[in-house]
Amino acid sequence: DRRQRQMCIRDRVYFMREELLKMEYDNYDEDAIRRSRKRKSQLMKKKRQKILRRRFIIMAAVTFLIVLAVVIVNITSGLRKTLGQKAAFASDITDETQSEILMPTEAPTEPPLIYAQMAEDYQDLSADAQIASPYAALLDVNNHRIIAGKLADTKIYPASMTKVMTLIVVSENIDKMPKTYTFGFEMLNRLYREEASVAGFLEGETVDVEDLMYGLVLPSGADAAEALAIMAAGSNEEFAKLMNEKCKELGLKYTHFTNPTGLYDEEQYTTPSEMAMIMEYAMKDETRAKVLGTYQYKTKATAQHPEGIQLTSTMYSRIYGNEAPGVLVKGGKTGFTNEAGSCLVSYAVTNKGNAYVFCTGGATYRWAPVYDEIYVYKNIIPASAKDLETETTKMSPNN
Repeated sequence: DRRQRQMCIRDRVYFMREELLKMEYDNYDEDAIRRSRKRKSQLMKKKRQKILRRRFIIMAAVTFLIVLAVVIVNITSGLRKTLGQKAAFASDITDETQSEILMPTEAPTEPPLIYAQMAEDYQDLSADAQIASPYAALLDVNNHRIIAGKLADTKIYPASMTKVMTLIVVSENIDKMPKTYTFGFEMLNRLYREEASVAGFLEGETVDVEDLMYGLVLPSGADAAEALAIMAAGSNEEFAKLMNEKCKELGLKYTHFTNPTGLYDEEQYTTPSEMAMIMEYAMKDETRAKVLGTYQYKTKATAQHPEGIQLTSTMYSRIYGNEAPGVLVKGGKTGFTNEAGSCLVSYAVTNKGNAYVFCTGGATYRWAPVYDEIYVYKNIIPASAKDLETETTKMSPNN
């Protein structure tokens, strides 16, 4: 009986499950299920969008707050800076006002050299047979004008006229230089082989700066030139840099140096006009003017030269300096190399106080520059610039 009851219960359960399955099948509606799934999907989508919008709003709010904070900080900093600048500006104005009250007004500083322009009434001397030099320039120092010349702006090799610039650089660096220089064999032997003009200092001879400057200019000594260059800059090459820096300072446009002696180098050049300007600048200094205007000078005694060396100017040994009436040559420097020819730059003053510089280059014989100088000072300098009735004094051999 028990077993029958269990079987009966099992049959009923099975029957009921079948009935339930049948009922579920009969009630199955595919469209309704799809609609239900779609509604659920839409609800989930709206929920996600709501979450994203909420996140976006939060991020936007945070970003806005950060930007606002940065702007506020910058504005605050800017206000502080502006207030500080205004205060500093007000302080500067106060200081300047007080300075103007306390300090006298300073006159504007003059440039070291006014670059000479070609005069409107420039006199071309190319057709003048009395002037042998192929290149020349006559500078009116008072009016900063090139008033006459022959190819005055043409490139020339300056030869030993270079030593005028050497003298300028040395004189402006003399406080930084050693007091003396002792000559060695190597330099003197090299200059001998190069056939350079020398003052005559010997190996082992110790010479001071003053004697070297006169040895540089009067006999046109390459030995003195290189000694001074080494004393001032350590080498010829470094000294040439100082020379070119000076050219730049003076506003020279067509002049370049590679050595202090004037020995030929294709990259060492100038023009008659600019060489005249260099001479003008050199004569502004009393020490340089004295050296350039000296006829003879004796160096101090040394072991090698117990009586010193008698140095004689290569220019004043050919002229007195007053050959042109009403004009006195106050200083000058000759030069010669095969490539440069014979050349000369000289500074002259009329007895009415007008100053002129005359430069020549390229002459084929050594006396030509001197004859050209005398002719130009006598005939080309305007008669109104000199008093022809007053005799000028000859240069003294002891000057």
